[in-house]
Amino acid sequence: MPFSPPATLPRYGVVDLGSNSVRLVVYEGQTRNPTVIFNEKAVLRLGQGLQETGLLNEEAVAQTLRVMHRYHAVARAMHADPFEVLATAAVRDARNGPAFVDSLRARLPGVPIRVLTGIEEAEMSAEGVLCGIPEADGLLADIGGGSLELVRVGQGGRGASSTTRLGVIRLSERSGRDLNRAREIAEADLREVSWLSEVAGRDLYPVGGAWRALARMHMLIRKHPLQMVHHYTLDTEEARRFVEEILSASRRELEKMPGSPRRRVDDLPFAAVVLRRLLRVTSARRVVFSASGLREGWFMRQMPAAIRAQDPLMAAAHEMAERLGRDPAMPPALMAWTDALFPHDTRAERRLREGVCWLSDIGSHEHPEFRAEQAFYRVLRQPSIGLDHPTRAFLGIAVATRYEADANAPFLASARTLLDPVKAGRAEVLGSALRLAYTLSAGTPDILGGTALRIRGTRLVLSLHEDSGVFSGEAVIRRLERLAKLLGLDAATEVALLRAAE
Repeated sequence: MPFSPPATLPRYGVVDLGSNSVRLVVYEGQTRNPTVIFNEKAVLRLGQGLQETGLLNEEAVAQTLRVMHRYHAVARAMHADPFEVLATAAVRDARNGPAFVDSLRARLPGVPIRVLTGIEEAEMSAEGVLCGIPEADGLLADIGGGSLELVRVGQGGRGASSTTRLGVIRLSERSGRDLNRAREIAEADLREVSWLSEVAGRDLYPVGGAWRALARMHMLIRKHPLQMVHHYTLDTEEARRFVEEILSASRRELEKMPGSPRRRVDDLPFAAVVLRRLLRVTSARRVVFSASGLREGWFMRQMPAAIRAQDPLMAAAHEMAERLGRDPAMPPALMAWTDALFPHDTRAERRLREGVCWLSDIGSHEHPEFRAEQAFYRVLRQPSIGLDHPTRAFLGIAVATRYEADANAPFLASARTLLDPVKAGRAEVLGSALRLAYTLSAGTPDILGGTALRIRGTRLVLSLHEDSGVFSGEAVIRRLERLAKLLGLDAATEVALLRAAE
């Protein structure tokens, strides 16, 4: 039988042409969670020397034209359409920026090349942050090589925005690489942003390569259990302590720190200077790093309004269930079946439970010896950008428990450190309930409909319809008793005259 290739999904290509680096990203599919299938970066420092000369770095210009020729070829070969170039601070501020854009257009015929204003860059970055952190409330700060964009975000939208000349390359050159002078410049520039008082005491959302590098270093130094920059969160005091570590370290010491980026090590102290000033000016409650920004904002503008409005958790869970599950009618049935165990769910708790129900069958096609671990890692490390680290841990523990992972399994240990005991216990209860449901139903909502689970006083009662094809065998009793024990209840079964599913 001849092989039939899968239907082609639409692809979207964008180049982020910045002062420090040039990056091509290709996304696949119309989806609430941007799916990256290609990502390549070249650190060329196009904006180096701009402060002194007013011109783009001549050597970097030639390199950029070569790199852009490659990126154009890659985008065409991958059938990315649309394919667009977004140029930021260095190109818009340089006297030879227009001539450089003309050279690019000659090399990339027919490719849209947009030189963003500072405000346009800020707004697109804000849309990217809200794509990844819809509940963001505070200050977005997107640092590049040539500029720092600031945007007020909250209630799913953006407010006031400003652009400053506090990019790491430009700040280094403006200060003559003197950190004390850089502090004074950062303080003076931020003082000009009058609306910063509006975000006092709220969260700070750092975006940009220099700050992502700091986050990676901190995760490695502190041995954070989930090595993902996106949604990596520090309290203000911890962020201040780490910034001071960076500022007090020599270049050699910085190079030896875990995760130190070889091509960005000179930028780190200036990124730290700006971060420290922002912490002081805003009295930020927390620092929440975002890996989504300008490029994700661009991508979301390509999506229909109905997709942009989706909940990222539910969108990711539905997509995984569609690819890996067996019956799309099962998750809603599981939600109804587990309602009796969680009568006082908050809206957030119900959302998490629904997400777990949709993810609960994603290991059905895995080798039975490894279903729990494979499903756990698939959930924990999924590419969805709308999930913070505790949410990933909750989902992962619940799904692993649904596949009867041992509570003390070594692969679960890292996730447990991301949750408090109450939430970890709730994940285990939910996972155990789903394990019982699948044992009873063989993963079919029709058979599940012949059962019911209720709490009556101090007992957890499983009711079974005598004609539904289920009975209280050894596996059912064992899993019912385990669930009852987690709830602090006694287990019981009864044969009930429930209406059989037709």
